[in-house]
Amino acid sequence: MSASSSAPGASPTRAGASALPLIDALARAGVLSSLDRHLAYAVFALDAADPLLALGAALASRAVQLGHVCVDLSRLDFAELAARLDLAEQRTLDAEWPSRERLLAALRASALCAAVEAGPASVEAPTPLVLDARGRLYLQRYARYERTLANVLRARARRANDVDLPLLRMGIERLFGARGGPDASKSNAHALAACVAALHSLAVICGGPGTGKTTTVVKILALLEEQALARGDRPLSVLLLAPTGKAARRLASSVQAGLGALPVSEAVKAAIPNEAYTIHRALGGGTSGRFRHDAGNPLPADVVLVDEVSMVDLALLYRLAVAIRPAARLILQGDKDQLASVEAGAILGDIYEPHAAAEWSREFAAEVRELSGQDLPGDRAERGLCDCLVNLDESFRYRADSGIGRLARAINTGDSAGALAILRGAGPGRDAALFEPGTDTGSDAELERRSTEGYAPFIQSSDPKEKLARLGAYRVLCAHRQGPRGVEQQNRNVEAWLGRAGLLDPLAAFYENRPIIITQNDYTLGLFNGDVGVVVRDEHGRLRVCFEGAEGLRFLAPGRLPPHETVFATTVHKSQGSEFDAVSIVLPDGVSALVGRELLYTAVTRARERVDVFAPAEVVRSAITRTVQRPSGLRDALWGST
Repeated sequence: MSASSSAPGASPTRAGASALPLIDALARAGVLSSLDRHLAYAVFALDAADPLLALGAALASRAVQLGHVCVDLSRLDFAELAARLDLAEQRTLDAEWPSRERLLAALRASALCAAVEAGPASVEAPTPLVLDARGRLYLQRYARYERTLANVLRARARRANDVDLPLLRMGIERLFGARGGPDASKSNAHALAACVAALHSLAVICGGPGTGKTTTVVKILALLEEQALARGDRPLSVLLLAPTGKAARRLASSVQAGLGALPVSEAVKAAIPNEAYTIHRALGGGTSGRFRHDAGNPLPADVVLVDEVSMVDLALLYRLAVAIRPAARLILQGDKDQLASVEAGAILGDIYEPHAAAEWSREFAAEVRELSGQDLPGDRAERGLCDCLVNLDESFRYRADSGIGRLARAINTGDSAGALAILRGAGPGRDAALFEPGTDTGSDAELERRSTEGYAPFIQSSDPKEKLARLGAYRVLCAHRQGPRGVEQQNRNVEAWLGRAGLLDPLAAFYENRPIIITQNDYTLGLFNGDVGVVVRDEHGRLRVCFEGAEGLRFLAPGRLPPHETVFATTVHKSQGSEFDAVSIVLPDGVSALVGRELLYTAVTRARERVDVFAPAEVVRSAITRTVQRPSGLRDALWGST
């Protein structure tokens, strides 16, 4: 059955006559959640709506829970949905499936769905549903998020007026290398990023691991502070943000480490903050879901830098964007090829348009030539969002012949044959390998060996600070939480292996050397989702959980902790924003829709020195050929037909 047809045997007069039995059946099959079903019935109860409108509402709600901003009805496959029902229900409901055209017609005819021709950016009516001209159906809230974020970003893509070009040119030469000097070719992309951020109210800086994003941004912050101090202004107020507490601490540490060696004045160094915050905390969010800072009470910052933007969902970035003063600068940085947010949206991938990023405006190209000596393909007549994008594509983390680097590139380009060749390569110096369960009888034994060797140094260390540092050297990464190859089982496996090696005695819920990860924010304790600690004994022999904070080590009684779990193994999603010396990637034994190119790339690039993949070759091949498709209209709202 095609996406545009009814189910076989459907009658044109009956198809879609009552979508409510379909909704109930899809809910029983687990395709729709109880929330999706309740929303559908609530919409149906409003003004005796067409049952097809209820089906549309359920599908739009389901899309958000799957991480999509909307449901793309032009690609909706009713056959795939029908196949999720048991055979008896398939036969009973065969005639009830509507055609795509019938569903679209019902939505366009309803007063409860705003049908707009120019995309969600033009939505004004407060209807529960919004349908755009491309057949994308939104819950009204997400249409508003998308519309507003697009408008805010486009408005920010303007030339900054407070720039002293001669001073900026001298700063770029000092921090990024002399114009035409021996290091100029290496620094081009980074100097270009400085031009983008210094000259505009918005900068989007993309790059993979080791491409120098944070190093470059530290220099950008220094250039902006130099501009303010030269004008005789007070130092700029800079806000460093990240989506998780772990990523925020890593950002703050990286900024301070990069700042120390910069050839800038002490006044400039003192103006750059040594602390970073989660976006949620900076906005003043609490358990109520309301935020203290918004358009009416904006953040008191002149520059807002957001790291790891690929992890930020649409709703949170919308709330941040509207809470930033129009006169402030917004710098977004991240890896556009990484996994998208767990929540709705793939924001960085929508904002960064490769075709637009390859060509700048003539005015900006002339300024870059003056500032850094670079010649850009500037053919656009007007400045705009195209001038705010830059991609750093040279990694300094891996050698040119590094297996990890070559593997990451092969995954990114969809070259499954090349990736498998790298993983199967031989040689004493190889840093990426594949172990296939079932065909490789030593696979489980190898994972046990890697895990035991990876975790022994942290367990054997007696100093808590050193213990935490060594815990970050190795991690088992999984695609799934449950199942024989999921996080929960792998954590049990590692505990058993370490127990067998005499390194652990995991008989109680809390045992010495148990590593834990916080899974829910606790603002009272200052612990956030993603924070990692380890169970140690204090001077009185009591078990305490040790965390590293901004002001040093913290020791908390186990009973005080917010929700948490063991973290010998974790999901690839939760590993984002982290780096390890080595990782063991454990994928399911069979092809999974959850295992795609972005997940495998993210897992591989968590490692600095070694990657071992434990999976059948077919699972790896399938992952590399599958990319995450998250329907949204943000790209169209920002770029139109570009």
